[in-house]
Amino acid sequence: MKNLLMFLEEKTNELGNNTALGMRSNVGWTELTYKGVGLLARRMGAYLIKSGIEKGDRVSILSQSMPEWTAAFFSIVIAGGTVVPLDIKLTEYELSSILSDCEPKILMVSCKYLETAIKMKEQIPSIQKIVLIDDRGANKDFDSLYTISDGNNVKWRHRSPNKTAIIIYTSGTTGTPKGVEVTYKNMMTQVASISQCFPLNSNDRLLSILPMNHLFELTVGYLTFLNLGTTIYYSKSLKPNDLFEIILAKKITFMIVVPAFLKMLKMSLETKISKYSPFHKAFYDLRFGLAKLIPFMCIRRMLFRGLQRSMGGKFKGFLSGGAPLDVETAKFFNTIGMEVFEGYGLSEASPVVSLNKKGANKLGSVGRPIPGVQARIDAETGELQVMGPNIMKGYHNRPDLTKEAFTEDGWLKTGDIAFIDDDGFIHITGRIKNMIVLSGGKKVFPEEVEAVMELSDKFLEVCVFGAKRSGGQKDGSEDVVITVVPKEEVISQYQNDNELNQAMMQEVKELSKRLSNFKRPAFVNVSKEPLPRTATRKVKRKEVAKQYAELKN
Repeated sequence: MKNLLMFLEEKTNELGNNTALGMRSNVGWTELTYKGVGLLARRMGAYLIKSGIEKGDRVSILSQSMPEWTAAFFSIVIAGGTVVPLDIKLTEYELSSILSDCEPKILMVSCKYLETAIKMKEQIPSIQKIVLIDDRGANKDFDSLYTISDGNNVKWRHRSPNKTAIIIYTSGTTGTPKGVEVTYKNMMTQVASISQCFPLNSNDRLLSILPMNHLFELTVGYLTFLNLGTTIYYSKSLKPNDLFEIILAKKITFMIVVPAFLKMLKMSLETKISKYSPFHKAFYDLRFGLAKLIPFMCIRRMLFRGLQRSMGGKFKGFLSGGAPLDVETAKFFNTIGMEVFEGYGLSEASPVVSLNKKGANKLGSVGRPIPGVQARIDAETGELQVMGPNIMKGYHNRPDLTKEAFTEDGWLKTGDIAFIDDDGFIHITGRIKNMIVLSGGKKVFPEEVEAVMELSDKFLEVCVFGAKRSGGQKDGSEDVVITVVPKEEVISQYQNDNELNQAMMQEVKELSKRLSNFKRPAFVNVSKEPLPRTATRKVKRKEVAKQYAELKN
């Protein structure tokens, strides 16, 4: 198995002058070749070594997705450091909690988030230096990827496969953040396994719309597709018009998406179809019905050349993950010749466990385990458990949580309820965990939100849960809901329930400023009754959610 440094060297030599990464700027397209990525990574890697980074030291990246992000990632690998990607949507409160836990020496940041980085450096003693990754010399106060001197004479630092390459944080506001330690072996086995699942090559162009701090995008959307020789393009915006411009201009062939994006795209294409003349609409309906009977994707594409042209004319399909995929949405795209492959994973599995792929794509399932991964169902709970070389090293600084995550015989407990059919395809049917999955694939841990809400001196009890939507574009997804029980003295301050409810909603809104937008409760339920609890005084979250659902109905 090749390591990450060999991977970088091999791709630089093999595909040197091919375009690896691109992004539209205000003055046109900024593109980096494979050789260019290697040169920038070497330059910054040498700088990190000269700045005192030792093997295993943490270096954080706070930046939107862009070609320079990837050079920063490889520079940390070259220096022997551990990469800590940060979510740009986190609040300063959340970032501070994570950075206090991982204690990075250097914070690499884009100009857009420099102000936040400066505040973090003031709060976190371990941060010795801030480095800009996209400034070309305008800012004289900080070193930058483009202004530091070349350092080709510095020796690359190899580390063993079982050393931690990345720490991915899945929560951060409780004071005890959960950082998943992913090893070099975890990452490279994922790249090797997933590369076998997709017949893509240097003629393919990928549009990246998921943030680079997500392990799914980093491992699959970046490393795996670089391994296949594809060109990856980034967008500054997720507005449909901006995305379509890139798809058309660069003849995009493949995308990694969350289900909410597919629903949005389906609606956009259906809007185009609705504007057809009665004759053309009837002709479309005829072709759509005929295509369902034709098993060959190439013929389906021919039947819908107009829709294909609206997607650049070369589009092949999507890999969907992060949230459950609506089967009808997948059927729509498959029928018009744009195949949708659903996958499943979790950060603790680095992250992919299973994938549907060409020739083995069963709608409604999340595919078969990828090469090297084993899956089983716990007979008592119905929980999906997995084992393989992709399974994490553990949680950073949390041996207690690491022990809880595994069975006694070493299988990772996913927290998801599933069954495996006779053909070996995995079907996810529910969750043991309390995690809330939003329409865009974002995941919210109720305990995180509760930890912030419990800071209030007005609440006696709080309980956060997910409430499923029915109908509309977000059908089947969940909203974050909170039930709060005010203290008796607080209740007595208000003349009626309406005033009390308004005040409690305002209190939740004020405390929510400590949370990222997507984590903030969308609905607030005020109850004067104590929350139902077990004999050991744990709140019965499911019962609270059931009571809320009955109130809504």
